[in-house]
Amino acid sequence: MEQTYTISDLAHEFDISTRTIRYYEERGLIHPGRTEGGQRIYSRKDRTHLRLILRGKRFGFSLEEIAEMINMFDQDRSGKKQLEVTIQYGRKKIKEVDEKIQDMVALREEMESLLQDFQSRLQQLKGEESR
Repeated sequence: MEQTYTISDLAHEFDISTRTIRYYEERGLIHPGRTEGGQRIYSRKDRTHLRLILRGKRFGFSLEEIAEMINMFDQDRSGKKQLEVTIQYGRKKIKEVDEKIQDMVALREEMESLLQDFQSRLQQLKGEESR
């Protein structure tokens, strides 16, 4: 029999809330079964999908992008199409990160320039006071 997991098992394992897991279910990213009593039961596939979702979120992918990557593997078991799409999205994310880095470097340089200007003004004011 295939190993299964409860929502609490997965929430604890991945350090996320049960609400987060239910949200991913609502979005169609995972598809738990149900016991006769209505309790959600997650398969190894659901657990793997959850891991991919969380990894994708950590890298800044949207849920739509993550869903597409997951669905690619379900459609093509060789994984070739999924890898192609993941590489495409990965390159896009790297470009976005590079742009953010450039923006942050420019911001830092601007802040340093302002700080130097403020320090010069302060020294000038202190010099005027001592006269």
